[in-house]
Parts: sequence; C-alpha cells; structure tokens
Amino acid sequence: QVQLVESGGGLVQTGGSLRLSCATSGRSCIHCSMGWFRQAPGKEREFVTTISWNGGTTYYADSVKGRFTISRDNAKNTVALQMNSLKPEDTAVYYCAAAYRTAGGAYYEKDYDYWGQGNQVTVSS
Repeated sequence: QVQLVESGGGLVQTGGSLRLSCATSGRSCIHCSMGWFRQAPGKEREFVTTISWNGGTTYYADSVKGRFTISRDNAKNTVALQMNSLKPEDTAVYYCAAAYRTAGGAYYEKDYDYWGQGNQVTVSS
C-alpha cells in the first residue's frame, strides 16, 4: 500500500514563502510522476504542478508559474513544493499525488493513483 504524507503548510503573510514536502512509502516511486494540486474553499481541486520521474521535466499552472518550484529526491522518496511570493488567492488545501502509470509528468487528476491527506496553506492579506 502506498502512502503519501505531507508536511509544511501553515499561515503566512502576502509575499511570504512556504515549503511543502511529501514523503512516499510502501512502493517505489522512482519511475512515477509526482504532482501537486490544490483546492480552495468552494472551488474544485485544480492542478498546480507536476514533475517527471527523473526531475527533468516540470509543468506549472499559469497562476503559479515563476513563483512555485517543484523538486524531487528519489533517494529519499520525497517531493517538495517551494512557494514564493504567496498571494491570498493561493490559500487552499494542497495535495501531493503520485502517478505510477506515467513517467513524464501528469496534468489530470485521473492520471494519479495515490493522494496525500492534504495540507492547509493560508495566505493573509
């Protein structure tokens, strides 16, 4: 059974930074894609970013491009999301996810097989 455990969320002021981490266990994710999604109150969950199995390819939603950076460490089975220049509209529950059927990055929720529990990020104005 695969488990994804997230950490690092919290409360930050506009313009601040936060770093989310996600640790996988139970099944190697060396050849899987990893991604981050978020869900704001009253809204559907949306794609934030994804990274290929070797970290060589990344994709970002336009709303976070240039501010967020995804990275992974396959030796430690972790993926991280560095969030800079945070805005109130970034407030959401953030989820990490693992896609075992694709290695080059995955954009759609249906492509992901396992999800973390979610981590609250709140940006105050």
